[in-house]
Amino acid sequence: MDPTLIGVVGLVTVLVLLVLRVPIGFVLASVATACTFIYYAFRSGRGFDFDRGLNPTLSLIQNNAFEFLHSYSLSMIPMFIAAGHLAYHSRISTDIYSAMRVWIVRMPGGLAIASLFGCGGFAAITGSSMACASSMGRICIPEMRRLNYDPRLASSTVAMGGTLGALIPPSVLFIIYGLFTETSVSKLFLAGILPGLLTLLGFIITVVVWVTLRPEIAPRTGEKSTVQEKIKAAGLAWPALMLMFIIIGGIYGGYLTATEAAALSLMFVLVFGLLARRLNWQMIKTAFIETATQSAALFFIAAGAKIFVSFISLTGVTHSFVDMVVAADLQPWQILAVITLMYLVLGMFLDPLGTMLLTLPFVVPLIEGMGMDLIWFGVIVVKLLEIGLVTPPMGLNVFVIASVGGKDSDAATTFRGVARFLILDLVVLILLLAFPIISLIIPNSMG
Repeated sequence: MDPTLIGVVGLVTVLVLLVLRVPIGFVLASVATACTFIYYAFRSGRGFDFDRGLNPTLSLIQNNAFEFLHSYSLSMIPMFIAAGHLAYHSRISTDIYSAMRVWIVRMPGGLAIASLFGCGGFAAITGSSMACASSMGRICIPEMRRLNYDPRLASSTVAMGGTLGALIPPSVLFIIYGLFTETSVSKLFLAGILPGLLTLLGFIITVVVWVTLRPEIAPRTGEKSTVQEKIKAAGLAWPALMLMFIIIGGIYGGYLTATEAAALSLMFVLVFGLLARRLNWQMIKTAFIETATQSAALFFIAAGAKIFVSFISLTGVTHSFVDMVVAADLQPWQILAVITLMYLVLGMFLDPLGTMLLTLPFVVPLIEGMGMDLIWFGVIVVKLLEIGLVTPPMGLNVFVIASVGGKDSDAATTFRGVARFLILDLVVLILLLAFPIISLIIPNSMG
């Protein structure tokens, strides 16, 4: 049987099953296993031979899964996840929102902007977009609604703020991307800083313009903060700032690897929470159970993806795809445009991790062949996946907000608000595509 045909059938099967909402880890592992078995069982132009197909298939599954799961770099994922859960239970992540609320309460849409800063700070600790949207949605949306903020503004602000977790380090998507493309996770973290801040700035501009044109959607509260209150509020944010310093400063200065930064962050959060009496043993137990559950799910998906990537490489589908693109004689900008469009469309139907793991075997060889930087491309991919988190019909962050934000934060209301933010989000994407230096200036200058 033609190997390329087996590869194409396997890829189409995966896409169909993912659209049908079959769990991604199961899909990638099972389809890759079945198709690999068929590849070996029908090899050499002879008839079907079960024994000829079984042993190579089992060897491929065992070797790829073992090699990937025993990767040293993979250990940073549960440590960052645990640090994020402990930071939430010890209120480190939510203190940023409380501090910003005091400092910018008098700005137009001040509470919405404070929510964006809170989401950005939460993202810089947890690295998870949906966890950020879920946790901050429970805090910020009821408060904005209490002050008569328009439901579209309240819910869409947190939904968009949650996407910052994809770009601002530490990011789980950057870690997975780095492992699969064999690029430096530390450099990917640093490359996401300016794009993340630029995205946050775009969201703030959207809120200010929206509220300036429609003042009734964010009524002024008349609240004022004294100097003492501002100083006290600023003091609340120091643990979060210390965590950012450990991760970003340690990596940028060359003092810490990404894995070491994860371990030190976890240690800091745990010690601070205990000394400040913000954590008890029940909270720690809950955080570690959540970490184990989330990490196991990610590891299963990643192991399945590793098996799938090996299957795709075995059948030669990647080389056929690259040859087809080369034969089309497209310019680099045209290839980038097609890749961008592909991610935007897939992001409407698939979850971010599934989209990335499914497409990397095909797009990375193209990017390398054009001599483009894989660190910069990683930022582009994560930015596109971030946009997919809030685009219909899937929009995972939107549905997370709908589940935690109350009756006024249904998906339709949130999507209407998100549409305004997406305009500047696409502007930021175009800037990142046109000027790679935005992503590369920090990692290229690291110690």
